[in-house]
Amino acid sequence: MGAARLLAKAWVLVCVYAAAHALRSAFMGSMPPAQALFSVGVCVFLFGAMGVLFIAGYGGSAAAVGTTFIGRLKPRHWAPGFNEMVFLVFVLASFLGQIDYAPRMLNTDVGNTLEGAISLIVPGQATLADVLTQCSVDGGRILASAFTWLLALIFLGSAFSRIRLAAAIVRLERKERPEALGATLLTFILGLAAVVGIQLFYVGSGYALFDCTMLTGLGGQVLAGLGPLMLAYLITAAITSLLALSPEK
Repeated sequence: MGAARLLAKAWVLVCVYAAAHALRSAFMGSMPPAQALFSVGVCVFLFGAMGVLFIAGYGGSAAAVGTTFIGRLKPRHWAPGFNEMVFLVFVLASFLGQIDYAPRMLNTDVGNTLEGAISLIVPGQATLADVLTQCSVDGGRILASAFTWLLALIFLGSAFSRIRLAAAIVRLERKERPEALGATLLTFILGLAAVVGIQLFYVGSGYALFDCTMLTGLGGQVLAGLGPLMLAYLITAAITSLLALSPEK
């Protein structure tokens, strides 16, 4: 997957996920549904269009001579593959876990077991739990994060089982449409981003950068619900791109 498509899909997903949480909060409050849909819809459209516009500008400037960005953009480039379908299902499961599963399973044997198991595997989960405890707030946020990390680990295992096939597909795509940044440079950038993401969220260094307002608000919900899954996808993309550099056998 090219850098522009990867960034565009990630930005759209973040906007939609944040919109879903914002709509839920509005519906649970006193705001009329029509007003909530209009307010959230306008914000999502503006933020989504802004990000996609910048990304499309990069894609257009990187287009090959004699071609246009729109001309190079085909529906099949946006059609989700198997990994993407699994990823989207897990994103939906993460959202449902945040709004339904985690609050109901809070302080139960199943919930406590899941939190403890993920804390042993993922250092960042323990760091997040410590930060939220210091903020004197939980409400299922810690359990929801643990559930999302579980989904992320499952996604990694699923993607790794087919990673050589994915690398072969990327190799064929690059023959048809060479990467604007170059395959080697793109792989380096993806790998660097994956390492930084691991340090910030898997290790947990990034959680110290956020205050209680951020972690307990809409940004915290998006971070806990999408962060681990997007990190898993980024790791998969980086390794796939690295394998695709090897000569075809």
